Amino acid sequence: MSPVSTKASTAVDARTSVTSPASPSSPPPSAPGAPDSPDVPGGADSRMAPGGPGFRRMSFALFLAGVATFALLYSTQALLPLISGDLGASAGDASWTVAAATGGLAVCVLPMSALSERYGRRTVMTASLAVAVTVGLLVPFAPSLGSLVALRALQGAALAGVPASATAYLAEEVRPKALVTAIGLFVAGNSVGGMSGRVITGWVAQEWGWRVAVGVIGVLAVACAVAFRLLLPAPRHFRPGSLRPRVLLGTVRDHLANPLLRRLYAIGALFMTVFGGVYTVIGYRLAEAPFSLPQGVVGSIFLVYLVGTVAASAAGRLVGRLGRRGALYAAGGTTAAGLLLSLAGSLPLILLGLVLITGGFFAGHAVASSAVGRTATEGRAQASALYQSAYYVGSSAGSTVGALAFHSGGWAGTVGVGLVAVTGVVAITVLGTRAARVERRALAPA
Repeated sequence: MSPVSTKASTAVDARTSVTSPASPSSPPPSAPGAPDSPDVPGGADSRMAPGGPGFRRMSFALFLAGVATFALLYSTQALLPLISGDLGASAGDASWTVAAATGGLAVCVLPMSALSERYGRRTVMTASLAVAVTVGLLVPFAPSLGSLVALRALQGAALAGVPASATAYLAEEVRPKALVTAIGLFVAGNSVGGMSGRVITGWVAQEWGWRVAVGVIGVLAVACAVAFRLLLPAPRHFRPGSLRPRVLLGTVRDHLANPLLRRLYAIGALFMTVFGGVYTVIGYRLAEAPFSLPQGVVGSIFLVYLVGTVAASAAGRLVGRLGRRGALYAAGGTTAAGLLLSLAGSLPLILLGLVLITGGFFAGHAVASSAVGRTATEGRAQASALYQSAYYVGSSAGSTVGALAFHSGGWAGTVGVGLVAVTGVVAITVLGTRAARVERRALAPA
């Protein structure tokens, strides 16, 4: 159960088509609404593609799952100054309401991926959203910071089933040439969820407080979860795997032994370190002098996430022009430029910096996560889960370290943390480029 060979690391370049013909002995297609079942029809590739049957429904369903996931996961981030004031917590302590959620997701995403391999992607995503939205309706009633952090950790753990299963679902149900586009749409849903959660909570909290604001997000997530379950097509190419620990550990070991996957996991973690740090702290910076913006306006800053929606959706075209590694260089450079620009004392320049940070991050994340799905031909859920685990570890680290850096060194401290992380992204991509050149030379005829 090893990942696909990564000769010259070109197997995951979106410019290369990798089509796996289906087995002629596979069972017939499952009826709409049937439970998760293995099905790979014989003959032509029956997986979904843009313009084909079910692709639009599938894309919109996973878009809504992304909206619900990110809206819930980061529902407290824009409210940290209000939570600090209400519960008497410092910026570092309040940041745990974000770090606990992303940390819970990071810890549980691998076990959730195992359940996904056994019981089906759609089943696990549905159950995860159901539990997460239930907890989301309880969060507004948390009596203390400790109970709030505990509920957020539980919510993050429940949400783990969505990212653990979504990429694997797409890798199985969508044709390889359309995979970057499909994952980009899912990531775009993440950006819309992150944006709407923060903007809505900002304005609602300004009038009625942070508790009502997170309650509104809970209700929004319920609506998205119901629509997701009604719209997502039944999987036709899923084959149940084993829950035996030895088999699962062997799959994880194989993935971690793959140098390309290791690089992609590190890139995801480092990109998210930047993003988590910046957006955890930006509310404090803009609420303080000299800006002293009201909570509603601070929340509206997250409209910048619309840039992420566009960047993630365009990731496929970017890879088509520059290649996977070229796209990662572009994303890293854009993010670094945004960090440096955000050091300015002018609000318009800060906003422009956030635009560049957001666009670079979402483009880089879409490219890296789709490359994981194309690289792993076995145990895709585990491969995706390892990426998501690294990604959300980066989020938790960025939220906590970024807040501590802000407390000790102001915004420049947070930017410093981000620049170190972006430097890591570029360095890892350089290593990948050199490794690919070495492999090409070794494969070249004498």
